[in-house]
Amino acid sequence: MKTNNEMESNSTTDQMKRGEFLRSLGISSAALMAFYCMGTGLTACSNSSDPMPATPTTPTTSTGLTGNAETAKGAINFTLDLTDANYSKLKTVGEFVTVGNVVVANSTGNKLVAVSRDCTHYNPSQGQLLYRKTENDFRCNNHLSEYALDGKVKPNQQSSNNVAQYKTSLSTDGNKLIVTA
Repeated sequence: MKTNNEMESNSTTDQMKRGEFLRSLGISSAALMAFYCMGTGLTACSNSSDPMPATPTTPTTSTGLTGNAETAKGAINFTLDLTDANYSKLKTVGEFVTVGNVVVANSTGNKLVAVSRDCTHYNPSQGQLLYRKTENDFRCNNHLSEYALDGKVKPNQQSSNNVAQYKTSLSTDGNKLIVTA
């Protein structure tokens, strides 16, 4: 039977060996923890085989966007040029983009819809809504709460609050999408 001092000594020795091993690989513990957390964070919360779509990025500067897409700056009121490379995919059913605080999707039936991108579950900054073509709805990438196309939370979800729905209208030539509060 080992004494406490012997066990502590072996534990310290094991930790040093692991640390030396990691250093020899050139991997810091912070990098390993980041990789571990990223891996478990992406799979541990999922209760569905339906993978979340990739989060589209909002261009920082674009000639295809005019107006206000940020709720902190006032009422949502912007126009997207659907001929611009950043937004042209909205002409395809099932595609979506995030613009400021709004997610815009070309839903089933070729209907353009827009809702607040921020999930209402606990802390909105922790989750963003993404459009799911197969379900024709929006789902939080963090909490997995689901919302209908009109922004209403679906039954039996973690979130109990609806998200804002915005009005959408298409120009007569089909190349400009106007989104308003």
